[in-house]
Amino acid sequence: MVEKTNFNKEKFKQVLHFIVYKAGAIDNVGKTVLYKMMYFSDFDFYELNNLSITGESYVKLPHGPAPTNFDRTVKELEKEGVIAEIKSNYHGLSQKKVVSLCPPKVDKLNGEEIKIIERVVARLANMNASQVSAYSHEDIPWKATKDGEKIDYELVFYRNQKHAVSQSTSSC
Repeated sequence: MVEKTNFNKEKFKQVLHFIVYKAGAIDNVGKTVLYKMMYFSDFDFYELNNLSITGESYVKLPHGPAPTNFDRTVKELEKEGVIAEIKSNYHGLSQKKVVSLCPPKVDKLNGEEIKIIERVVARLANMNASQVSAYSHEDIPWKATKDGEKIDYELVFYRNQKHAVSQSTSSC
């Protein structure tokens, strides 16, 4: 496997803050939904450009893919005073939410990256944790990875039609 995903901490911080800014205040968007928004942003972009936005590593966990640097980055952004992690109640269940305290910087992101992130947020923002987990469990990269292992970005090229974002030139 050729490594094309060098982790870019600053871009990861900007993507996370941007997603939190766009969706963090929505009732159903807790930590699980944010995990999937990060995952699909990176993997959808990789499918289209053969390159990840952030270079983040994602691991296969029981509730779907999870970014390895999420908690550390949330703590950094909290220290910077731009986001806050709060506990909330969602339909009688405890929920960990991350909310934005100010507009995000996006100077490390290009227009195409922002467009993909916005599409992912629009696609997943109305899903709760159970729904987004079920959706992620149908994605080939997650399905093809063993529990607890790093998910290979190259697996996006085997996605089914439900998850594929690239337009096939085949009419079949």
